[in-house]
Amino acid sequence: MDFSFTEEQDLLRDSVRKLVEKDYSFTARNALLKSDLGYSRKLWKHYAELGWTALPFSEADGGLGGKAVDTMILLEELGKGLVLEPYWTSIIFAGGLLKQGSDALRGRYLPSLIEGDLVATVAYAEPESRFDLARVAATAKREGDGFVLNGQKIAVVGGPAADLFIVSARTSGSAGERKGITLFAVDKKCAGLSTIDYPTVDGLRGSNLSFANVKLGSDQVIGKVDEGFRLLERAADETIIALGAEAVGVFEILFKSTVAYTKERKQFGVPIAAFQVLQHRMVDMFTEYETTKSMLYMATMTLDAGKPIEKAASALKVQLGKSGRFISQAAIQNHGGMGMTEELAVSHYFKRATMLDLTLGNTDYHLERYMSLGD
Repeated sequence: MDFSFTEEQDLLRDSVRKLVEKDYSFTARNALLKSDLGYSRKLWKHYAELGWTALPFSEADGGLGGKAVDTMILLEELGKGLVLEPYWTSIIFAGGLLKQGSDALRGRYLPSLIEGDLVATVAYAEPESRFDLARVAATAKREGDGFVLNGQKIAVVGGPAADLFIVSARTSGSAGERKGITLFAVDKKCAGLSTIDYPTVDGLRGSNLSFANVKLGSDQVIGKVDEGFRLLERAADETIIALGAEAVGVFEILFKSTVAYTKERKQFGVPIAAFQVLQHRMVDMFTEYETTKSMLYMATMTLDAGKPIEKAASALKVQLGKSGRFISQAAIQNHGGMGMTEELAVSHYFKRATMLDLTLGNTDYHLERYMSLGD
């Protein structure tokens, strides 16, 4: 099987790498972490100018019609820089749902999303959902030609900067049932929506949302009423594959920075890289990194081939969590106590790897899901 990239894909990787090297030094990233927005709006607009925000959308919607492998290349390089801009939340996850909407809804939101003028995210988790996308207690009851939304959503990554929320709500049935879930495009400024914003462990920003009698029009429905779960699950699986690419970028930096450090750090007059036990550990780190990368390639090719991706996404998520824990913990241990300090970049990569494991279902959840899917 040919795993080589096209010339255009190599150019894409090179352009992202150059931007990360130029604009995402550790010092520059720390400054963005402390800013009010939590990322650079100027850089986000630059992403749009470069066509990155248009990459996964069809040409009919104003995009570039890129494949999953193109997105993989982009996210891997962004992962290496621990980039803070809301690419996966706004373009991959929310954008993946918006492009399933009606012609009118796509025309209303996608041009602004692609241009970088609109930031969106998905509000799917609830206090008792425990990674289950179907455990939705928030309700959207019919009222006239529209709906009235009530309920709560938690851990909405990218919530503070978002202009638009894609919200899952129950229009029929009970929590846990896949049938009866509907997706709505909800403006952040609508009456009855309140938010509590906070920083997340890995330096991003999150929100908890409360909806109190929020009035929604039927034109804000994404897909069909009561049939939103299939769209949400599909978008979540596609996002998992994209996050797998980011994880591979994070793992590569953790591995390479650890190898470089052990060649410089001396003990008993020799570099600690000369110690056989540490050499074995770094070989294991490399093996875990390469295994995750192989799983990522498999999942990405499955997506591009138009085949079912549920098992591929869950398999990748299991490997991502398992390898992420080993690689990040080994990196911290090999750096010693200083590996846990905020002043060292490796601690920030460790925290991002930890959150990647928890996003959209952890290792245990996806192992159980993988087994339940059958052959």
